[in-house]
Amino acid sequence: MPQDIVFSFFLIFAGALVLATVALYTRQPVLVAYIVLGGIAGPYGMGWIEHPDELIDMAHIGIIFLLFLLGLDMQPSALFSVLRKAMLVALISSLLFFGIGAGITFLLGFSTMDAVIVGLACMFSSTIIGLKLLPTTVLHHKHSGDLMVGLLLIQDMIAILTLILLGVMEGESDTPVWQPFIALPLLAVGCYLIVKFVLLPLIKRFDRYQEYLFIMAIGWCLAVAEGAAMMGLSAEIGAFIAGVTLATSPIAQFMAISLKPLRDFFLVMFFFTLGAGVNLDLLGDVIWGAALLAGAVLILKPVIFRMLLGKMSESSTLAWDVGFRLGQISEFSLLVAFVALESALLSERGSLLIQATAIITFIISSYIVVFNYPNPIAVKDKLRRD
Repeated sequence: MPQDIVFSFFLIFAGALVLATVALYTRQPVLVAYIVLGGIAGPYGMGWIEHPDELIDMAHIGIIFLLFLLGLDMQPSALFSVLRKAMLVALISSLLFFGIGAGITFLLGFSTMDAVIVGLACMFSSTIIGLKLLPTTVLHHKHSGDLMVGLLLIQDMIAILTLILLGVMEGESDTPVWQPFIALPLLAVGCYLIVKFVLLPLIKRFDRYQEYLFIMAIGWCLAVAEGAAMMGLSAEIGAFIAGVTLATSPIAQFMAISLKPLRDFFLVMFFFTLGAGVNLDLLGDVIWGAALLAGAVLILKPVIFRMLLGKMSESSTLAWDVGFRLGQISEFSLLVAFVALESALLSERGSLLIQATAIITFIISSYIVVFNYPNPIAVKDKLRRD
């Protein structure tokens, strides 16, 4: 029987309202409420939504809008400076996280290939958790926000190369490993020219029509995201480039404010589908291993970022702040697990290990940030920063 999309929306957002209310009354992060709702309503819980995979593409749009809005507030000159500073830290930390993830998984009795895939999944930190819990003033106007953006963007590039590598290992990928390095500058230059010679003149002529500007922002974001995907990059990177190239527009801030409610709508769906996708029937087989791996990620990621950023002469306070905000694995890790499982490179137990570790680290790292660092959904008034 086809899934009723209206009923699905009702269940997601009415349920999110109820659980988010409970979360706020009990001083808990609302992100956790959305994940718990997915577990309750999904196919492995009450079964009210039997096919959450049908909602995944829609949920993915939230991540795309998040990166687009981020780009709207970052000038190109600032972006190059950030990437240059973050490159070495991102590369070294990714190698260390790979070794930690692969080593622990191998010691847990998984196969060598499972250990390699889990190690790859552990290299990345969550773009959504990192940026969603960062105050807007820090994200757009502080050095720590710039540093986090640089680290996450470089990790995204590494994630793309990882997905290409998995395709090559399966023997079905036609995308050469070098393609993203050629596609990225071509996409950036193409977007710059389109903005300069097409979009900015249109904005100047029709800036009185707010509905037109709203449609232009959405159309431009999704067009570049789709173009990036066709070129072998990720839709997220495409959306970010779309935002950066449009940041020079005088109405960039209006576009950013207009799209925030739309972004939040899709992000609720993202966290719901994350919770709904966990196979609770098999969770017992990997829960202790996932708890061990998640504990290692939650402890060692902040420590490693603190050490590496400290060597870059960053202050201890900033280094710990960035480390704890990036102290989880990523939504890209879930994509790596999905691709590897479909390619028969990863066992179902290995895939569930990654999923369980992702959710544990998402929840606990959110708690750590919400209760200890400035963020938009803090339960303490002194930490709440929008």
